[in-house]
Amino acid sequence: MAVDHEAINLSQGFPDFTCSPELIELVHQAMLKGNNQYAPMPGLPALREIISQKTEALYNTRYDPDTEITVTAGATQAIYTAIAATIREGDEVIIFEPAYDCYQPAIEVAGGKTIYLQLKAPDYVINWNEVRKMFNHRTRMIIINTPHNPTGSVLSEKDLVQLEKIVKNSDTIVISDEVYEHIIFDGIQHQSAARFPHLAERSFIISSFGKTFHTTGWKTGYCLAPKNLMAEFRKVHQFLVFSVNTPIQYALAEYLKEKENYLGLEKFYQQKRDFFIDLIKKSRFKLKPASGTYFQLLDYSKIANERDTDYAVRLVKEAGLASIPISVFYHEPVDNKMLRFCFAKKEETLEKAAKIICNI
Repeated sequence: MAVDHEAINLSQGFPDFTCSPELIELVHQAMLKGNNQYAPMPGLPALREIISQKTEALYNTRYDPDTEITVTAGATQAIYTAIAATIREGDEVIIFEPAYDCYQPAIEVAGGKTIYLQLKAPDYVINWNEVRKMFNHRTRMIIINTPHNPTGSVLSEKDLVQLEKIVKNSDTIVISDEVYEHIIFDGIQHQSAARFPHLAERSFIISSFGKTFHTTGWKTGYCLAPKNLMAEFRKVHQFLVFSVNTPIQYALAEYLKEKENYLGLEKFYQQKRDFFIDLIKKSRFKLKPASGTYFQLLDYSKIANERDTDYAVRLVKEAGLASIPISVFYHEPVDNKMLRFCFAKKEETLEKAAKIICNI
């Protein structure tokens, strides 16, 4: 619709600016050196080694690069693989809505049953008492996502402690979707499941180089898990994709040596978030600044009373601006009059979008 109506597209979650020229050159050099054949099934040893070093430095937990780290064809593949490796017919999986759209289909394909718990607007925090009520001997998995897509909320240390208490002394597995781990604002510290020993011992932790290095089209990510879980993960991974793009792995192994290439990301995106918010602060939309991700929710309840799906369509057709209505992230539509806008864009793109928003 954005293309058809020549609208500014702040809907899909990808940047409209290029990645680092240095990173592109590293891929180019890897290709010229002949690194164009299959990589080892778990990923290049050099890349797995530096992922291990990065994780230990950030979260004080060491993952063995040989047995506990696997490079994947993006985070979505890693999530699907973790679910396929562990969920069986009738297993229950708790997810929190609004939820990233790949979780439920993967659970369904594996024969599992999705248990939905709603995050309440406008803060979108988890009610752990509700989780305890839903938790039982059939709860095979809980999926968390922090920073959270689509809401931009972030789990606190207290949240992870609560989850750790719930799953302790059970057979429940956790998927911790942490693809926006480096896009977190206002001095908030990312609470990786790796920081919590009793969570780490039962968790698949998923990350994405596409989100971190503005290369979503390269579809490269990784999974961290203890040896026993990773062994099951690799049984599926081997026959799902076998291995991942070789020259890109060589480039990433080199690029990760410079820590500022990922540690500087929060400042980069906070500037974009603040720039966008400042431009629209006098608009009729209500907002709570996103704590993480590169998405900002805008509340249009003072502007219109129509369903968010209808209002989003009208914005494209009449105003020339594309967003995503939050109700589509629920299995049964919940209409909080919220739209999601992606601010991973050039300043000129955000300025044009903000002008439209302020004229509504």
